[in-house]
Amino acid sequence: MAADMRLASVRKRAPGSLVSQDERKHLVAPGDVITTDTGFMRGHGTYTEDEKLMASVAGEVERVNKLICVRPLKTRFNGEVGDVVVGRITEVQQKRWKVETNSRLDSVLLLSSVNLPGGELRRRSSEDELAMRDYLQEGDLISAEVQSVFADGALSLHTRSLKYGKLGQGVLVQVSPSLVKRRKTHFHNLLCGASIILGNNGYVWIYPTPAQQDEEAGGFFTSTEPVPLSDREVISRLQNCILALSAHKVLLYDTSVLYCYESSLAHQIKDTLKPEVMEEIVMETRQRLVEQEG
Repeated sequence: MAADMRLASVRKRAPGSLVSQDERKHLVAPGDVITTDTGFMRGHGTYTEDEKLMASVAGEVERVNKLICVRPLKTRFNGEVGDVVVGRITEVQQKRWKVETNSRLDSVLLLSSVNLPGGELRRRSSEDELAMRDYLQEGDLISAEVQSVFADGALSLHTRSLKYGKLGQGVLVQVSPSLVKRRKTHFHNLLCGASIILGNNGYVWIYPTPAQQDEEAGGFFTSTEPVPLSDREVISRLQNCILALSAHKVLLYDTSVLYCYESSLAHQIKDTLKPEVMEEIVMETRQRLVEQEG
């Protein structure tokens, strides 16, 4: 069986025309001097030494009026109220589920924060508590929204909408949370024939576009029908496109993913993970995005 082997090579820098000099971010490493002006306030990721403002983490300098902070380039997910997340149930506890959401602490989904099957509106009883594993059990994937943030930074989630709930058949792709662009909606039915949930926490869920939503299930129904080969191929290509965009640090949103998918159609699915092909389709995607914004 032939194996495709490659030697290490120096990565070529993308053409400078795509990012102008004015748009380059001010990047710093730990210990770098940000400013010697004493008129600025110290924010997250900074410290003062000998009247100099220094960076304590590697990242991008952000300034709001007189406040300077450093946003780390690689970090865990810091959730805010209203963020859409994709997570995995790790534990079933008393009246709550623990959910892994790529943040520093496990998130919490309370029994009172989920829709009951059938959409009933009533107080949760001891019978509901005993049936918690019938709703969600360890290993299940869910989509949810951040309802509040606890004092220690842990997130409280809710699924009180039919668009949230248990996820069925699909593919989970993990990227850096900083690459997911904040939009009005993070649920997209793409024209290529698949749907995508771009979680703010860096978990991206790709799944076949459902024919209809079963409202009676209250967000717990998952189809176990076999997925056609054509849908599986679309999902696999989308997965490779997201990995390519992530590797080249391109922001993920519906337009960038769709442009990348269209650029990849000239190649076979298995070839889209080759470094030179990834670079080619990402370059084409970037150019289309620049043209669209221009």
